[in-house]
Amino acid sequence: QVQLVESGGGLVQAGGSLRLSCAASGRTFSRGAMAWFRQVLGKEREFVANIRGSGGTTVYADSVKGRFTISRDNAKNTVYLQMNNLKPEDTAVYYCAADDFVFERRRANEYAYWGQGTQVTVSS
Repeated sequence: QVQLVESGGGLVQAGGSLRLSCAASGRTFSRGAMAWFRQVLGKEREFVANIRGSGGTTVYADSVKGRFTISRDNAKNTVYLQMNNLKPEDTAVYYCAADDFVFERRRANEYAYWGQGTQVTVSS
């Protein structure tokens, strides 16, 4: 079975940094897309960042551009999200997502596989 496991979440003060990791097993996504989304209770799941397997091109939400960096290690079947200069509005549950192919990279329903989420809390 396919499993995505996030780690690295926690509590930080505004201006601090965290690095999230997502390790996939049961399927190789070296040719596919991997992404990060986040969700606050009562709100829709929000796109954060995406990275393609082919070419490694990246796309970011405007709200995190310049602060967050998505990267991947295909040998480890793992995707990372480096989060710098964190703000209280970044507080959310962060989810890792992956699929063999996605067309609209910012849409959550394009991704077939999801992790369980990891909580990120940023205090003011």
